[in-house]
Amino acid sequence: MFINHLTLGWKPFFQQQLTLDELPSTVAARVTAIHRSHIQVLTPEKTFSIDTALCAKLQPLAVGDWLLFDATELHDNARPLRRLSRLSLIARKTAGEQVGVQPIVSNVDTLFIVSSCNQDFNISRLERYLVLALEAQVTPIIVLTKSDQCTTIDDFVAQASKLHPNLIVEVCDARDLNQLQGLQAWCKPGQTIALVGSSGVGKSTLINSLCHQQVSTQSIREDDAKGRHTTTARTLYVMDSGGLLIDTPGMRELQLLSSEEGVQNVFADVEALITNCRFNNCTHENEPGCSVQQALTANQLDRRRWKNYQKLLKEQRRNAETLAQQHQRNRQLGKLYRKIKQEKQSRKNINDE
Repeated sequence: MFINHLTLGWKPFFQQQLTLDELPSTVAARVTAIHRSHIQVLTPEKTFSIDTALCAKLQPLAVGDWLLFDATELHDNARPLRRLSRLSLIARKTAGEQVGVQPIVSNVDTLFIVSSCNQDFNISRLERYLVLALEAQVTPIIVLTKSDQCTTIDDFVAQASKLHPNLIVEVCDARDLNQLQGLQAWCKPGQTIALVGSSGVGKSTLINSLCHQQVSTQSIREDDAKGRHTTTARTLYVMDSGGLLIDTPGMRELQLLSSEEGVQNVFADVEALITNCRFNNCTHENEPGCSVQQALTANQLDRRRWKNYQKLLKEQRRNAETLAQQHQRNRQLGKLYRKIKQEKQSRKNINDE
């Protein structure tokens, strides 16, 4: 297949970021893999690697990013000039106690949220992934795998379909190409798709089928259907169809950051109930005229969904506030350092006189 910048996902959004001087003298390369020691990038003509240290000022990078290089410096360990602004970014809070942004993938058009038709299926987790997708303004597709091992597929589809209006749910045996036609419709030339989901749900098998790549796969544990980690790094693949597919490792921790708009979008039905409460400051516990409590009592609102809405909203607000405080503290420190530097320079100038 002939590869050019368009088939690598290049769009007018990125083109408009280049100056007139940069147009003839630079080349954009897409990040296809990030390892601890090096970063792999791809241009229409070649693939090369650069030392992670050369991108220190551009961190944190994500698979899917576009880096700009001098056209005469397209070789291993070439220093990128800059990273182009992202069209979309799917990110999470860094794992552990520290609050920071960890990019998952960038410049994605579609997110395949993969779950299997077994004990791994978790509605609350699917809602969490939906929040990430809609916050990034990326089209979410629920992909239910291992249909060949399930006799109650319709139940899984019904539960997933209720999560958001017009949500597309695809069911497949990831090994059967005939069952992947619905997914292939999203894999058009230049379109970037990312796969997310727990370990063992069949992401690597989907990669093998859609990209004709030999990505290793592992069986799940029989006792609880939990998967083993197969993918250990995010990798971008170019499909025969011209689309681009990004595989991601299964994530044990996926906490939200600044995702209030995504939460409100996924839980629009809950938000509508809240606006109908009698009191503006309703806590939705025991106040008279609380639309939420009325809906819960009448079984018009699922209690699991209500609790997950509260959990995700509280989580993203807490992490977003902590991150904002960190940014404010860093700005204040920056001002202090600049003030000290200016004072030192002033004293030096006086002494020189």
